[in-house]
Amino acid sequence: MATTSVTSNDKNNDDCIKKTNVVVGEFPLTCFEVMVACGVVLGFASGLIGVYLTLPQSDYSFLKLPRSLQDIQILRDNLESYTSDYTIQVVVGYCVVYIFMQTFMIPGTVFMSLLAGSLFGVFKGVALVVFTATAGASSCYFLSKIIGRPLVFSLWPDKLTFFQNQVAKRRKRLLNYILFLRVTPTLPNTFINVASPIVDVPFHIFFLGTVIGLIPGAYVTVRAGIALGELQSVGDLYDCNSIATLFLIGVVSITPTLMASKPKS
Repeated sequence: MATTSVTSNDKNNDDCIKKTNVVVGEFPLTCFEVMVACGVVLGFASGLIGVYLTLPQSDYSFLKLPRSLQDIQILRDNLESYTSDYTIQVVVGYCVVYIFMQTFMIPGTVFMSLLAGSLFGVFKGVALVVFTATAGASSCYFLSKIIGRPLVFSLWPDKLTFFQNQVAKRRKRLLNYILFLRVTPTLPNTFINVASPIVDVPFHIFFLGTVIGLIPGAYVTVRAGIALGELQSVGDLYDCNSIATLFLIGVVSITPTLMASKPKS
């Protein structure tokens, strides 16, 4: 039985590698796949333009994707008045930008989470971050299902093989494993979003693991956004207590999987 299991896993890995294999130097996407990606970009751009056109005439030179704590502080200072007077436009604009960044793996969502805390407070901020992060991860999941296979194999071949093996071993307790990955920094969230459809993680498992698993980290980041002026660097977000708490939650979430994998005596 053990030999059969190993052979089956090896075969699955070989199939995954064959499906994701690309020729070095060749552009990994077809014309149709490029058109799909461009269509998604145009959809997000249309949403942002619609929000922009409904805002009052003003100087919006401060609007840009945040890349530092200073950028967040500038955005907060300028958006506070708009948030009270044009709440819907600010919330919609925030959601579109966050989901766009998640969908296309653009770094900086941690700064967007800080901004949510500074503008909306803890509870509304956490709800907004979890919603947008889950929507963006889901969007990335489905986009990757269409065009992501060659890209993932080109960017993360070793991680893809590792992830494929872990998913195959934990298929019966897959939700616990996805929760563990979301809570702890074992694998980057960006990689999980893109690779999950490729290694056959069902969407309902992916969705539930994302919604629940993102809450602890979102709470830590959003709470830090309220005291934005006290932060000196992004590293200040996670103190020893926060890291220990996240790992404890991660261990609890994966414990059923580990117990189920133990051979019965």
